[in-house]
Amino acid sequence: MKLIIAIVNSEDASAVLSELTGQGFSVTKLATSGGFLRAGNVTMMIGVEEEQVQQALSVIEEFSSQRKQQVPVNSTYIGDSLISVPVEVTVGGATVFVLDVEQFYKL
Repeated sequence: MKLIIAIVNSEDASAVLSELTGQGFSVTKLATSGGFLRAGNVTMMIGVEEEQVQQALSVIEEFSSQRKQQVPVNSTYIGDSLISVPVEVTVGGATVFVLDVEQFYKL
């Protein structure tokens, strides 16, 4: 038994969740936020048999896309005005952990 923990961008989460459940995976969804951009994420916990890991990873990869986004992170005073300077960052995609599960109970 394996536990997949997938941290997915909020914009991609609905499609990932829909496809995973459509393929018969049981998913527990947690609303989380990232540290760098403080952007919304969804953390999904998926319990699978070892032979199902690759199928679940393929779904997560297919429906989680990385993209570039302009984010205002630096503020600078010019005269009396505060100006935000946008920086291009990569958002989206997924961070995935696959863990061994020693015991599993459904009570």
